[in-house]
Amino acid sequence: MAKIAVMGAGSWGTTFAKVLTDSGNDVTLWARRTDVADEINNEHRNGDYLPGIELPHDLKASSDVAEVLSGAEQVYIAVPSQSLRTSLVEWAPHLPADAILVSLMKGVEKDTGLRMCEVIEAVTGFSKDQICVVSGPNLSLEIAAEQPTASVAACESLENAELVAKAASCAYFTTFTSKDVIGTEFGGILKNLIAVAIGIVNGVGYGQNTKASIMTRGLAEMSRFSEAYGGKKKTMKGLAGLGDLIATAESPLSRNHKAGEMLGKGYRLSEVVKRLSQTAEGLASIAPVLQLAEAKGIKMPIVEQVYAVMQGKMHPRDIAPHLTHESDEPQSE
Repeated sequence: MAKIAVMGAGSWGTTFAKVLTDSGNDVTLWARRTDVADEINNEHRNGDYLPGIELPHDLKASSDVAEVLSGAEQVYIAVPSQSLRTSLVEWAPHLPADAILVSLMKGVEKDTGLRMCEVIEAVTGFSKDQICVVSGPNLSLEIAAEQPTASVAACESLENAELVAKAASCAYFTTFTSKDVIGTEFGGILKNLIAVAIGIVNGVGYGQNTKASIMTRGLAEMSRFSEAYGGKKKTMKGLAGLGDLIATAESPLSRNHKAGEMLGKGYRLSEVVKRLSQTAEGLASIAPVLQLAEAKGIKMPIVEQVYAVMQGKMHPRDIAPHLTHESDEPQSE
């Protein structure tokens, strides 16, 4: 049994705290709002984020950062990507020096283009061996309802990846290990962008052919990008790539799909952001991802079209999987 802190009591942070508790760990969940912590402690619910879900009675919650982090062997972080840096600065004095820090986030920092693991390393000074990412086909409400799924824990230290995988595996949730931090993290980031594209065409009213084409060509874009930045090719074919893309692309539980669907129905970006109850990481990550792609000369036509729709420069009905680059599909003889 590990002593674990989970930082962030939104839908994913609370769900993962449930997984970790059900795996037999001593878990304390940090909630920014005292009323959320009180509801979790007293009623074993988090009604704002996981309606209808009963949480484990031995899951504890607190709004006191020092209390939550005290003695933690593993610290799981589930805050919006664009607020991570600020949060880490606040938490830094209380982070145990020998803890494993685990990112549950799927985004790119706007101003720097850094992945979340890179932000954690830069702000905390922790070694790469102490920083892990967990990613996969993980829709919060389905997992909180104990529907079986799997994920990947990636760390440059396989030993630490195995410690995280052990802590985050229970009857309905299995965590596998990898050393491909870059590929695992980019899989979670990039699939959100393709999910927005699928949402757009769904909102427009296009059928399965269009969506299947975009998903397939989107996976090719994800693979090219990840490999250019050092990710392993096989990672995009696994849980952290294809698996996550399938789960997110058309699910009504996906915030990124919901955001795309609203864009497809003609809502402006500002209206979409206002109507979403939680952050859709794909919307914030598109611009920095395209900047990173340009730096490596990577063509990402689907992501570029999503950005054009977001900016109001392209009508949603015009989005399609245009193969504006040389095809990498198998050629017939």
